[in-house]
Amino acid sequence: MGYSAIDPEQLRQWLQVPVEELERHPQARIRLRILPTPQDVHRHFAQSIFEEIEQNNRLGRPTRLIVPCGPREPFPILARMVNEHRLSLRHVHLFHMDEHLDWQGRPVPLDSPWSFEGWWRRHFYEVVDPELNVPPSQRHFPSPFDPDAMARAMEAAGGVDTAYGGIGFHGHIAYNEPPLAMWPVVTKEMFRRSTTRVVTLNPDTIISMAQREAGGAVHLVPTMAVTIGMREILGARRIRLYSTTGAWKQAALRIALFGPVTVEYPVTFLQEHPDAMIIVDRGTASAPSGLADGPSESR
Repeated sequence: MGYSAIDPEQLRQWLQVPVEELERHPQARIRLRILPTPQDVHRHFAQSIFEEIEQNNRLGRPTRLIVPCGPREPFPILARMVNEHRLSLRHVHLFHMDEHLDWQGRPVPLDSPWSFEGWWRRHFYEVVDPELNVPPSQRHFPSPFDPDAMARAMEAAGGVDTAYGGIGFHGHIAYNEPPLAMWPVVTKEMFRRSTTRVVTLNPDTIISMAQREAGGAVHLVPTMAVTIGMREILGARRIRLYSTTGAWKQAALRIALFGPVTVEYPVTFLQEHPDAMIIVDRGTASAPSGLADGPSESR
């Protein structure tokens, strides 16, 4: 991308807004909630899903949710809550955001540490009591062999109530990353209408996963994925994004709140949604300390 919609001087100003002013800032274009700690954010995430399902069960309505595999911490919490409170998931549809693929565009094995479906099976579906669990036919994972299956499943279920997710380093949601290729040019309208597809992961995503999960071994990280599109996410009635990764997401958060809608930071498209909110811990919402003192060491 040869042209940036982000003005560096404006960005510096956004990054210097005190954390105490962010939630109610008059220029913020997305609602924001700041919680004290990452643990508070994880509990809020799990509790929000629990309460949404509980309310729909009382009203005799199905619950249709888009869910990520990151942040991961809320879902074991949710599984324990479901079992403890005997919450039925029999009328829940879960639409999983994405899945890693190998270099040939094929799904990684379920027992791979990089398999999102494998992780969900081990840490959620195999933990929840079978009497309460989401029926297998209502667990939807994107497929590189039939990308349109996800949109068909959402339509058959009656749409999506809430899209839950995280935020990437460049503000990506699921693996809707900023397009880096010089050709073709991806306009905002094209990106807004993007649907489930196979993608090559951007270098910053590969580096971040290698740093968090593999000691920096970028050679071990899958380089491709299949992801639902922005059309599916923006089509949800509500959007709730969570982040607890501190300095790694501070710029993306400020750009989401104050920046223009741009494919450089896909999270900015939430500004166009009628019911979107970002929930973060105080560390992620804080202003970067390095702008005042300079970098502490070479990275």
